[in-house]
Amino acid sequence: MTRPGTPLLVGNGLHKSFGQTRALDGAALAVSAGEVLAIMGSSGSGKSTLLHCLAGIVRPDSGVIQYGGQDLVAMDDKGRSALRRTEFGFVFQFGQLVPELTCLENVALPLRLTGAKRGPAEAKATEWLARLEVDNLAKRRPGDVSGGQAQRVAVARALVTGPKVVFADEPTGALDSLNGEKVMQMLTQAARETHAAVVLVTHEPRVAAYSDREIVVRDGRTVDRELVA
Repeated sequence: MTRPGTPLLVGNGLHKSFGQTRALDGAALAVSAGEVLAIMGSSGSGKSTLLHCLAGIVRPDSGVIQYGGQDLVAMDDKGRSALRRTEFGFVFQFGQLVPELTCLENVALPLRLTGAKRGPAEAKATEWLARLEVDNLAKRRPGDVSGGQAQRVAVARALVTGPKVVFADEPTGALDSLNGEKVMQMLTQAARETHAAVVLVTHEPRVAAYSDREIVVRDGRTVDRELVA
């Protein structure tokens, strides 16, 4: 397991409401480079809202989020979008691959969005497809591959830019246990090899077991798993 060093991403005193529904009520966490952190909790506990705030997708109503010394809460939309393109990677429950593109084009897309030319972008995408053992699917479209294969393509897409933080929201939720185990093994191994932090949202203990540390979200508040009775 990774020994946490200086925190790379820190959230403190985070509050967020949607209308009359309070999603976060003083949530806090810190994650270091190379660390895999699992955020656990039941449905509606606020764990996905916490991830979205930390990733700069949703702005909290109050609180502080620091990433590499930068204040994400004060940052404008353009700045946060740039971070999501270059510093952050994302894996979602259903992959969210672009159906009209091939698997190779899907993995190369984040690089193309940052201005990389097609040749170099696809060469790097091919390397990551091979690393995730799905390079044989490069010319297929997402609709022509299995759920487990598509999720490995999504992991390759998340890691192709060399992100500092990977946000994974229920990455195995749509997979059977065997494919879920394979995806988690590959995601955590690849992230640790590149020294990327992983913020993993899940309600499954078997998925959280791949993390270095667990945090529980209850009613919008966070508690370190080691302190939960």
